[in-house]
Amino acid sequence: QVQLVESGGGLVQPGGSLRLSCAASGIIFSDYVMGWYRQAPGKQRELVADITRNFRTNVADSVKGRFIISRDNAKGTVDLQMNSLKPEDTAVYYCKAARLWISLDYWGQGTQVTVSS
Repeated sequence: QVQLVESGGGLVQPGGSLRLSCAASGIIFSDYVMGWYRQAPGKQRELVADITRNFRTNVADSVKGRFIISRDNAKGTVDLQMNSLKPEDTAVYYCKAARLWISLDYWGQGTQVTVSS
């Protein structure tokens, strides 16, 4: 049984920080590119950042310099450190595991991040 379980979402003031975590089970973690996506109401789901097993990262321009993605291959976890949060960062954030070389993706259930005064 494959599971991706996100945690760490919540309500934060503009300029604040949150750290999201995703714990994967039921997969060979190192065979997957791990990523964080987000979806705001009325908008399409978009890539926030992803990271390979060798720690190469890809970060969306909208969050570059503010968000940091990391992974621990031994623990099977991927984190997203979010700093200098803005109201436009408000969304449901989803963890994704994308299998190398084949079309096989898994998604977490999502965690709500709300940035508001």
